[in-house]
Amino acid sequence: MSVIAKKLDQVMDRTQKLVDLSKALQEHNDLLNLENQSLKVALETSESKRKEQDEKLRVLKLAKSLEGSSEKTLDIKQKINEFVREIDKCIVLLKK
Repeated sequence: MSVIAKKLDQVMDRTQKLVDLSKALQEHNDLLNLENQSLKVALETSESKRKEQDEKLRVLKLAKSLEGSSEKTLDIKQKINEFVREIDKCIVLLKK
């Protein structure tokens, strides 16, 4: 076999190895892309659950702050009544 034929065989072998490696890397890349997509979905899900929990916590804190003693509730009711009276006064003044 001539030297050129041997070199050509070597080039063909190396080319085939590169093609095989390229296919393997492409398959690996596809798997990584799938994994990436599933992780993004999992992240979005956990993020929405976290937001729900944050909202529940906010509502719970608000409820706890309102529940307290009856004096606290009475104070809050009195403040609300004062605000309503002031609003009513403002409405009367605006109508004049």
